[in-house]
Amino acid sequence: MSKRRMQSMASLLVGVLTAWLGVAQAQVPDYIIQLNAAPLKAQAGAKEPAQPAAPAAKPAVAPAARGKPRIAVLLPLGSPRLGEAAEVVRQGVEAAAAVDGKAEVLVVAADETNVGARYQAALADGANVVIGPLTRQGIAAVAPLVKVPTLALNALEPGLPANPKLYSLALAVEGEAQQIAGVMYEDGRRAPLVVASPDVLSARLRKAFVEQWQAVGGKNARVVEPGAGLAAAAAQADAVFLAVDDQEAGAIRQALPPELPVYATSQLNSRHPPAALDNVRLIDMPWFLMPQHEAVKRYPRPDSALTMQTERLYALGIDAYRLAVLLANPKTPVASLRLDGVTGDLQLGRDRQFTRQLPLAVLGAGGLQ
Repeated sequence: MSKRRMQSMASLLVGVLTAWLGVAQAQVPDYIIQLNAAPLKAQAGAKEPAQPAAPAAKPAVAPAARGKPRIAVLLPLGSPRLGEAAEVVRQGVEAAAAVDGKAEVLVVAADETNVGARYQAALADGANVVIGPLTRQGIAAVAPLVKVPTLALNALEPGLPANPKLYSLALAVEGEAQQIAGVMYEDGRRAPLVVASPDVLSARLRKAFVEQWQAVGGKNARVVEPGAGLAAAAAQADAVFLAVDDQEAGAIRQALPPELPVYATSQLNSRHPPAALDNVRLIDMPWFLMPQHEAVKRYPRPDSALTMQTERLYALGIDAYRLAVLLANPKTPVASLRLDGVTGDLQLGRDRQFTRQLPLAVLGAGGLQ
């Protein structure tokens, strides 16, 4: 979707670069996976989906006509920790492939112990482009072997060998916190208060926001934890960023002055948000905020009712396939590559990682406005 179209439909878009994660954070799962102990667990009242089975040796999607590119999808489908998350990504890739029909998709089960060998086997089998790996450890194993366009589904770490054919599309939480900092600055806020918990995820949100706030020209943002001192700190602020999860956010919002503008990431977007979060401004992917947009509604929703966190992985699979098709075309101007994605307005940065611009929405009356 174009930036002009998203501005007209969602009020505001602010472009930011997705942060690279440092070595100290390398073993911390991205929040989309971290918040789902069982990613395929259905919503209350919905039928539980079947557990993922090991992929067959043949492509999971029927072969396309001759001359179409072959996309290998390397995912840890057999992993006890990430197998279910990988299954949701696979479903998204195959859903997009079924709609577009522009490529043959070959699904390959690959974990950290064999991903390098599986990658090389996929190339020998004629893969023109590769989607995956899903983990940073897997990306590190594959990086020296990359010979065709390869779209990793996690952040690229600074220490990876330079390779112009290795790209990244990730749902890292840092990118959303950075975008919120830009949104608040564009809204004229100059004295933000960041409410963050001691946990690792909240710390990542806090750090990314504070660094981006300073980068856009803001003065030092004040940071407090929930509890004592919150009211006094809020009295000195002109806006609040909630760097917490949805379980903490409601109580924190009730402790803040009702007229104080509050901002948040997609963590607070749920199908049934509590009334306490009315008027909170948040960003999320078009898959949820703009379901009737042409770039979104052409793709089917998951067959099983998933949590919203997990459904973001399904949307990630859709955009990964669409980008892979573009990367497989030698005529694609990769340096200026953009995509009106279901996970955001995607643009390739100089660091070979795709940034995501997300639309803005306001919570109200138990839903989005």
